[in-house]
Amino acid sequence: MTNDFAADVLICGAGAAGLTLAIELARHGISFRLVEKRGEPFHGSRGKGIQPRTQEIFEDLGILDKVAATGGTYPPLRVYRDDGGWTEKDNLERQDPTPSEPYHLALMIPQFLTERIMRERLAELGHEVEFGCELVGFEQGGNGVEARLAGPDGEETVHARYLVGADGGRSFVRHALGVAFPGKTLGVHAIVADVELSGLERDAWHQFNDGDTERMVAICPLAGTDLFQIQAPVPPDCAVDLSAEGLGLMVGERTGRHDIQVHSVAWASAYAMNARLADRYRVGRVFLVGDAAHIHPPTGGQGLNTSVQDAYNLGWKLAAVLRGAEAQLLDTYEAERRPVAASVLGLSVRLLDAQKQGGMRRGREVRQLDIGYPGSPLSLQLSERAGSLRAGDRAPDAPIRGAAGQPSRLFQLFRGQHWTLLVHDAGLGAVASRPGLHIHHIGPQGDIVDAWGHLRDAYDLASGECVLIRPDGYVGAILSLDAERTAKLERYLGDMGVGQGEGEPK
Repeated sequence: MTNDFAADVLICGAGAAGLTLAIELARHGISFRLVEKRGEPFHGSRGKGIQPRTQEIFEDLGILDKVAATGGTYPPLRVYRDDGGWTEKDNLERQDPTPSEPYHLALMIPQFLTERIMRERLAELGHEVEFGCELVGFEQGGNGVEARLAGPDGEETVHARYLVGADGGRSFVRHALGVAFPGKTLGVHAIVADVELSGLERDAWHQFNDGDTERMVAICPLAGTDLFQIQAPVPPDCAVDLSAEGLGLMVGERTGRHDIQVHSVAWASAYAMNARLADRYRVGRVFLVGDAAHIHPPTGGQGLNTSVQDAYNLGWKLAAVLRGAEAQLLDTYEAERRPVAASVLGLSVRLLDAQKQGGMRRGREVRQLDIGYPGSPLSLQLSERAGSLRAGDRAPDAPIRGAAGQPSRLFQLFRGQHWTLLVHDAGLGAVASRPGLHIHHIGPQGDIVDAWGHLRDAYDLASGECVLIRPDGYVGAILSLDAERTAKLERYLGDMGVGQGEGEPK
C-alpha cells in the first residue's frame, strides 16, 4: 500500500452521524473526504427529535440556534375516542431548565432540515459532501486503508489513514468487515410518511385508536414545514400503498373521518422495526458509527441522537491520535459507546412495549443527560471526594462571571476542540500551559467568579481541586493538585496528545 494519503479520514455516509464527524474533523483541521452514494440529500423526516444532550452538542458545533429557529417544540398529544371526543395529554415530562442543564425539552425538526443545517455548517468550515460517490471496496494495511470509490466520473482509489462507516443499517462497511449485527425483529411493521393534508389543525399531535396495533394512526405536524407526518402500524405480509390516495384511504378507515384529505406525499417508507447492535465498532483502522453500529425502533426518539453522539465521541479521538496521541485512545470509542447503545436499545424496546399498551410516556431517561463513561480508561479520579460529580460524568453547565465583570457560562468556556481545566483556589502555575488546554482559575485571584454559586453547586470542588473537561464535554479527571497528582495529570494530558501540536499524523 502506498504512503501517499489523499485524506486522513474517509467517511462513508453523509447522514447525521457522518456530518457530525465531518464537522468535528473540520474544526480540528483534519483532512477528510465525506462521500454519500445517494445522488442528493435525504429528504425525509425519519429522525425528528433532538434530545437535550444532543442540543448541548449542537451548541458546541455552532448549529443549535439555527436548529431551534428552524424547528420547534413538540405539541401536546391529542388522543381521540371512538365517539369522536378526545383528551389531550403531554407525553413528555416537561421541566424547566436549570443552571447545570440548560436544555430540558426535545426539539422537533425533520431530519432533512437538521442535515441541511449541518451541511451549511460544514460549508462554513470549507468542506462539502460528495454526493453520488459510493464506496465499493476497501483493504486495510499497516498504516492505512485503500478504498475504491465509484462516482460520476468512474472509479478511483483513495488512500486514507482511517475509514469510518456511517452508512446506515444496511452498512456496506459493516458487511465488508464481516461484523455480526445480532438482535431481533420486533414484530411491528409500520409506515411513516411526510404528506400535505387538510382537515387537522397543527396545534396537536393527533392520535387515533391508541394501543390498537391494527387500527392505530398518528398524525403529527412537522415543525419547520407545512407537512404532517403519518405514522401507523401495518400488517407484515401485505403490500402498502404509499401514494396520496392509498394513505388517504388508510387514514379515512382508521379515523372514521372523511374531512382529512391527503393531497400529496413528499416522502414515505414502510419498514419492520428492529433492535440490533454490532458485535464490534472497530476492526483495525475501520470504525462504525450511527445506524451502521446500532438500529432502534423509533420510540423515544433515540436513534439519531445516539448516532450524533457516536460521531462526537470518535471525532476528537481520531483528531488526537492523528496529532500524536497514543493510538490506544481509539480503543476507548467502542468501550465507551457500545454499552450506551445497548442501554438505549433496551429503553427504546421498553417504550415500544408501553406504546402497544397505550401508555408510553417519555421521561428523563430519553434526554440522554445521564449518559456517562465512569468505567472508561479515560476517566481518572485520584481522590475520594464528597461531591457527587465523578470522572466520566457529563460536565454540567453553570452561569459564571468573568473577572472583568461580564456574565458567561461554562459551556461557552468549553466550546471548541480544546480540553478545559478548572482549578479551584490553587497556585496559578500548578499545571503548565500547553497547546490544546485552556486553564481557568476559580477564586479571588482567578479569571472566573462563581458569582451565583452555580459552579459550586454543580462541581463541589474543594480548595486545591481541579476538574479536567474533555473536548466532548465529559469529565476526564478530578483530582487535588499536589505535586504527585499534578505529575499524573501531566502524563494523562500527554497520553491524550494535548500539547503535541501538529505533529506527524499516525
